[in-house]
Amino acid sequence: GKWKNKERVLIFSSRGINFRTRHLMQDLRTLMPHSKADTKMDRKDQLFVINEVCEMKNCNKCIFFEAKKKQDLYMWLSNTPQGPSAKFLVQNVHTLAELKMTGNCLRGSRPLLSFDPTFDKEPHYALLKELFIQIFSTPQYHPKSQPFVDHVFTFTVTDERIWFRNYQIIEEDASLVEIGPRFVLNLIKIFQGSFGGPTLYENPHYRSPNMHRRLLRLSVAAKFREKQQVKEVQKIKKKGSKMLMEEDPTEVVFETPVEEKPVEIQLVKPESKPIVKDKKKPRKIQRKKQKKLFRTE
Repeated sequence: GKWKNKERVLIFSSRGINFRTRHLMQDLRTLMPHSKADTKMDRKDQLFVINEVCEMKNCNKCIFFEAKKKQDLYMWLSNTPQGPSAKFLVQNVHTLAELKMTGNCLRGSRPLLSFDPTFDKEPHYALLKELFIQIFSTPQYHPKSQPFVDHVFTFTVTDERIWFRNYQIIEEDASLVEIGPRFVLNLIKIFQGSFGGPTLYENPHYRSPNMHRRLLRLSVAAKFREKQQVKEVQKIKKKGSKMLMEEDPTEVVFETPVEEKPVEIQLVKPESKPIVKDKKKPRKIQRKKQKKLFRTE
Protein backbone atom coordinates (compact mmCIF):
# COMPACT_ATOMS: atom_id res chain seq x y z
CA GLY A 1 0.00 0.00 0.00
CA LYS A 2 0.88 3.65 -0.25
CA TRP A 3 1.95 5.81 2.66
CA LYS A 4 -0.83 8.41 2.69
CA ASN A 5 -1.04 9.59 6.32
CA LYS A 6 2.25 11.47 6.58
CA GLU A 7 2.11 12.47 10.25
CA ARG A 8 5.51 13.35 11.69
CA VAL A 9 6.01 14.06 15.39
CA LEU A 10 8.89 16.13 16.73
CA ILE A 11 9.95 14.96 20.21
CA PHE A 12 12.49 17.11 22.06
CA SER A 13 12.92 19.03 25.32
CA SER A 14 14.28 22.14 26.97
CA ARG A 15 17.55 22.33 28.84
CA GLY A 16 17.66 21.32 32.49
CA ILE A 17 15.84 17.95 32.32
CA ASN A 18 16.96 15.10 34.54
CA PHE A 19 17.98 11.58 33.53
CA ARG A 20 14.47 10.10 34.01
CA THR A 21 12.93 12.60 31.60
CA ARG A 22 15.68 11.93 29.09
CA HIS A 23 14.99 8.18 29.23
CA LEU A 24 11.24 8.79 28.88
CA MET A 25 11.81 10.94 25.81
CA GLN A 26 14.06 8.29 24.29
CA ASP A 27 11.46 5.57 25.00
CA LEU A 28 8.75 7.53 23.16
CA ARG A 29 11.07 7.96 20.17
CA THR A 30 11.69 4.20 20.16
CA LEU A 31 7.98 3.32 20.29
CA MET A 32 6.98 5.89 17.65
CA PRO A 33 8.78 5.24 14.34
CA HIS A 34 7.17 8.35 12.79
CA SER A 35 8.94 10.64 15.32
CA LYS A 36 11.93 12.91 14.85
CA ALA A 37 14.48 14.31 17.28
CA ASP A 38 16.08 17.71 17.69
CA THR A 39 18.57 19.42 19.99
CA LYS A 40 17.49 20.85 23.32
CA MET A 41 15.89 24.28 23.24
CA ASP A 42 17.26 27.12 25.32
CA ARG A 43 15.16 28.30 28.25
CA LYS A 44 15.35 31.93 27.16
CA ASP A 45 13.60 31.22 23.84
CA GLN A 46 9.86 31.73 23.62
CA LEU A 47 7.62 28.71 23.02
CA PHE A 48 6.23 29.94 19.69
CA VAL A 49 9.74 29.38 18.24
CA ILE A 50 8.90 25.64 18.32
CA ASN A 51 6.49 26.18 15.42
CA GLU A 52 9.40 27.30 13.23
CA VAL A 53 11.52 24.34 14.39
CA CYS A 54 8.68 21.94 13.43
CA GLU A 55 8.40 23.62 10.04
CA MET A 56 12.12 23.19 9.41
CA LYS A 57 11.93 19.52 10.48
CA ASN A 58 8.82 19.01 8.25
CA CYS A 59 6.73 17.93 11.30
CA ASN A 60 3.07 18.76 11.90
CA LYS A 61 2.85 17.43 15.50
CA CYS A 62 5.06 18.08 18.50
CA ILE A 63 5.74 16.63 21.96
CA PHE A 64 7.79 19.10 23.97
CA PHE A 65 9.13 18.43 27.48
CA GLU A 66 9.65 21.57 29.55
CA ALA A 67 11.62 21.36 32.81
CA LYS A 68 11.33 23.94 35.59
CA LYS A 69 13.28 24.23 38.84
CA LYS A 70 15.06 20.93 37.98
CA GLN A 71 12.18 18.99 39.60
CA ASP A 72 8.95 19.83 37.78
CA LEU A 73 8.25 18.36 34.31
CA TYR A 74 5.65 19.72 31.89
CA MET A 75 4.59 18.18 28.59
CA TRP A 76 3.18 20.09 25.62
CA LEU A 77 1.17 18.28 22.94
CA SER A 78 0.56 20.48 19.94
CA ASN A 79 -0.78 20.43 16.40
CA THR A 80 1.57 22.83 14.63
CA PRO A 81 1.19 25.47 13.40
CA GLN A 82 -2.60 26.01 13.62
CA GLY A 83 -3.30 24.38 16.99
CA PRO A 84 -4.79 23.34 19.32
CA SER A 85 -2.24 22.57 22.03
CA ALA A 86 -2.46 21.16 25.55
CA LYS A 87 -0.17 21.57 28.53
CA PHE A 88 0.21 18.79 31.13
CA LEU A 89 2.08 18.23 34.35
CA VAL A 90 3.88 14.86 34.15
CA GLN A 91 3.94 12.75 37.33
CA ASN A 92 4.98 9.22 38.37
CA VAL A 93 7.32 8.53 35.47
CA HIS A 94 8.58 4.95 34.91
CA THR A 95 10.71 4.04 31.90
CA LEU A 96 11.29 0.96 29.73
CA ALA A 97 14.52 0.06 31.52
CA GLU A 98 12.86 -0.72 34.86
CA LEU A 99 12.76 -4.35 35.96
CA LYS A 100 8.98 -4.35 36.55
CA MET A 101 8.37 -3.85 32.81
CA THR A 102 8.83 -7.44 31.61
CA GLY A 103 7.10 -7.13 28.23
CA ASN A 104 8.90 -6.77 24.90
CA CYS A 105 7.27 -5.78 21.62
CA LEU A 106 8.60 -5.67 18.06
CA ARG A 107 10.45 -2.47 17.30
CA GLY A 108 8.48 -0.30 14.88
CA SER A 109 5.21 -2.22 15.21
CA ARG A 110 1.92 -0.31 15.11
CA PRO A 111 0.01 0.07 18.41
CA LEU A 112 -3.67 -0.16 19.25
CA LEU A 113 -5.06 2.89 21.09
CA SER A 114 -7.47 2.17 23.94
CA PHE A 115 -9.41 5.03 25.53
CA ASP A 116 -11.51 5.31 28.65
CA PRO A 117 -15.30 5.89 28.07
CA THR A 118 -14.87 9.27 29.80
CA PHE A 119 -13.16 10.60 26.66
CA ASP A 120 -16.52 10.47 24.83
CA LYS A 121 -18.57 12.17 27.55
CA GLU A 122 -16.91 15.57 28.00
CA PRO A 123 -15.87 17.95 25.17
CA HIS A 124 -12.35 18.75 26.42
CA TYR A 125 -11.58 15.02 26.75
CA ALA A 126 -12.93 14.46 23.21
CA LEU A 127 -10.49 17.08 21.93
CA LEU A 128 -7.61 15.44 23.80
CA LYS A 129 -8.62 12.04 22.40
CA GLU A 130 -8.33 13.30 18.83
CA LEU A 131 -4.95 14.89 19.68
CA PHE A 132 -3.68 11.62 21.18
CA ILE A 133 -4.87 9.62 18.15
CA GLN A 134 -3.07 11.87 15.69
CA ILE A 135 0.17 11.95 17.71
CA PHE A 136 0.59 8.41 19.10
CA SER A 137 -0.86 6.29 16.29
CA THR A 138 1.71 5.08 13.77
CA PRO A 139 0.63 5.83 10.17
CA GLN A 140 -0.13 2.80 8.03
CA TYR A 141 2.59 1.76 5.54
CA HIS A 142 5.13 4.05 7.19
CA PRO A 143 8.64 3.21 5.87
CA LYS A 144 10.08 2.66 9.37
CA SER A 145 7.09 0.72 10.73
CA GLN A 146 6.39 -3.00 10.73
CA PRO A 147 3.06 -4.49 9.50
CA PHE A 148 2.28 -5.99 12.93
CA VAL A 149 0.06 -4.96 15.87
CA ASP A 150 1.45 -6.43 19.07
CA HIS A 151 1.07 -3.74 21.76
CA VAL A 152 -1.61 -1.41 23.15
CA PHE A 153 -1.47 2.21 24.33
CA THR A 154 -4.12 2.78 27.02
CA PHE A 155 -5.37 6.18 28.18
CA THR A 156 -7.43 6.01 31.37
CA VAL A 157 -9.04 8.90 33.27
CA THR A 158 -8.83 8.46 37.06
CA ASP A 159 -8.69 11.08 39.79
CA GLU A 160 -8.98 13.91 37.22
CA ARG A 161 -5.75 12.71 35.58
CA ILE A 162 -4.87 10.75 32.43
CA TRP A 163 -2.90 7.54 33.07
CA PHE A 164 -0.78 6.27 30.17
CA ARG A 165 0.18 2.58 29.96
CA ASN A 166 1.76 0.39 27.26
CA TYR A 167 0.99 -3.37 27.16
CA GLN A 168 2.24 -6.20 24.99
CA ILE A 169 -0.29 -8.62 23.47
CA ILE A 170 0.83 -12.22 24.02
CA GLU A 171 -0.41 -14.54 21.27
CA GLU A 172 -0.65 -17.73 23.31
CA ASP A 173 -3.42 -16.72 25.70
CA ALA A 174 -4.19 -13.15 24.55
CA SER A 175 -3.07 -11.75 27.90
CA LEU A 176 -1.36 -8.40 28.43
CA VAL A 177 2.08 -7.73 29.85
CA GLU A 178 3.18 -4.18 30.62
CA ILE A 179 6.12 -2.90 28.60
CA GLY A 180 6.41 0.73 29.64
CA PRO A 181 6.89 3.57 29.81
CA ARG A 182 4.18 4.67 32.22
CA PHE A 183 3.34 8.18 33.37
CA VAL A 184 0.43 10.31 34.58
CA LEU A 185 -0.70 13.49 32.81
CA ASN A 186 -2.36 16.18 34.90
CA LEU A 187 -4.12 18.56 32.49
CA ILE A 188 -3.45 22.27 33.07
CA LYS A 189 -4.85 24.14 30.03
CA ILE A 190 -5.94 23.65 26.45
CA PHE A 191 -5.06 26.50 24.07
CA GLN A 192 -6.64 27.31 20.73
CA GLY A 193 -3.31 28.05 19.03
CA SER A 194 -0.03 26.17 18.96
CA PHE A 195 1.90 26.88 22.20
CA GLY A 196 -0.35 29.81 23.04
CA GLY A 197 -3.48 31.68 22.06
CA PRO A 198 -6.91 31.88 23.72
CA THR A 199 -7.62 29.37 26.48
CA LEU A 200 -10.25 26.80 25.51
CA TYR A 201 -10.27 24.92 28.82
CA GLU A 202 -8.63 25.32 32.23
CA ASN A 203 -8.58 22.49 34.74
CA PRO A 204 -10.23 23.66 38.01
CA HIS A 205 -8.78 20.67 39.93
CA TYR A 206 -5.17 21.46 39.01
CA ARG A 207 -2.81 22.53 41.79
CA SER A 208 0.66 23.71 40.88
CA PRO A 209 3.70 21.94 42.41
CA ASN A 210 4.75 25.21 44.07
CA MET A 211 1.38 25.46 45.82
CA HIS A 212 1.58 21.79 46.85
CA ARG A 213 5.04 22.27 48.37
CA ARG A 214 3.87 25.47 50.08
CA LEU A 215 0.92 23.66 51.70
CA LEU A 216 3.28 20.93 52.94
CA ARG A 217 5.56 23.53 54.52
CA LEU A 218 2.57 25.27 56.13
CA SER A 219 1.31 21.99 57.59
CA VAL A 220 4.74 21.24 59.10
CA ALA A 221 4.94 24.77 60.51
CA ALA A 222 1.44 24.45 62.00
CA LYS A 223 2.41 21.22 63.79
CA PHE A 224 5.54 22.86 65.20
CA ARG A 225 3.53 25.91 66.31
CA GLU A 226 0.99 23.67 68.04
CA LYS A 227 3.75 21.88 69.98
CA GLN A 228 5.18 25.22 71.13
CA GLN A 229 1.76 26.36 72.34
CA VAL A 230 1.30 23.13 74.30
CA LYS A 231 4.68 23.67 76.00
CA GLU A 232 3.79 27.25 76.92
CA VAL A 233 0.46 26.17 78.42
CA GLN A 234 2.25 23.54 80.51
CA LYS A 235 4.72 26.15 81.82
CA ILE A 236 1.87 28.49 82.77
CA LYS A 237 0.14 25.67 84.63
CA LYS A 238 3.30 24.88 86.61
CA LYS A 239 3.88 28.52 87.56
CA GLY A 240 0.24 29.15 88.52
CA SER A 241 -1.13 28.59 92.01
CA LYS A 242 -2.08 25.06 92.78
CA MET A 243 -5.69 24.24 93.52
CA LEU A 244 -6.35 23.64 97.25
CA MET A 245 -8.19 20.44 97.84
CA GLU A 246 -10.98 20.39 100.40
CA GLU A 247 -10.18 18.57 103.61
CA ASP A 248 -11.48 15.06 103.81
CA PRO A 249 -12.99 14.38 107.25
CA THR A 250 -12.28 10.64 106.94
CA GLU A 251 -8.50 11.11 106.73
CA VAL A 252 -8.03 11.58 110.51
CA VAL A 253 -10.28 8.70 111.58
CA PHE A 254 -7.44 6.22 112.23
CA GLU A 255 -4.93 8.73 113.64
CA THR A 256 -4.25 8.29 117.40
CA PRO A 257 -2.99 11.38 119.23
CA VAL A 258 0.33 11.07 121.11
CA GLU A 259 0.27 11.58 124.89
CA GLU A 260 1.50 15.04 125.78
CA LYS A 261 4.36 15.18 128.30
CA PRO A 262 4.00 17.64 131.16
CA VAL A 263 6.19 20.71 130.87
CA GLU A 264 8.49 21.20 133.95
CA ILE A 265 9.71 24.68 134.75
CA GLN A 266 12.82 24.98 137.00
CA LEU A 267 12.65 28.01 139.24
CA VAL A 268 15.80 27.19 141.35
CA LYS A 269 19.30 27.32 139.90
CA PRO A 270 20.87 23.86 139.79
CA GLU A 271 23.75 23.17 142.19
CA SER A 272 27.25 23.31 140.78
CA LYS A 273 29.26 20.11 140.67
CA PRO A 274 32.22 19.81 143.09
CA ILE A 275 35.66 20.17 141.54
CA VAL A 276 37.76 17.03 142.09
CA LYS A 277 41.47 17.80 142.29
CA ASP A 278 44.08 15.46 140.96
CA LYS A 279 46.14 14.22 143.90
CA LYS A 280 49.05 13.08 141.69
CA LYS A 281 49.53 16.44 140.01
CA PRO A 282 51.89 18.08 142.59
CA ARG A 283 54.16 15.03 142.52
CA LYS A 284 54.44 15.27 138.73
CA ILE A 285 55.41 18.94 138.96
CA GLN A 286 58.16 18.14 141.48
CA ARG A 287 59.61 15.41 139.24
CA LYS A 288 59.79 17.81 136.28
CA LYS A 289 61.64 20.39 138.37
CA GLN A 290 64.16 17.77 139.58
CA LYS A 291 64.83 16.67 135.98
CA LYS A 292 65.56 20.25 134.87
CA LEU A 293 68.00 20.76 137.79
CA PHE A 294 69.81 17.53 136.99
CA ARG A 295 70.25 18.56 133.38
CA THR A 296 71.65 21.96 134.24
CA GLU A 297 74.19 20.47 136.68
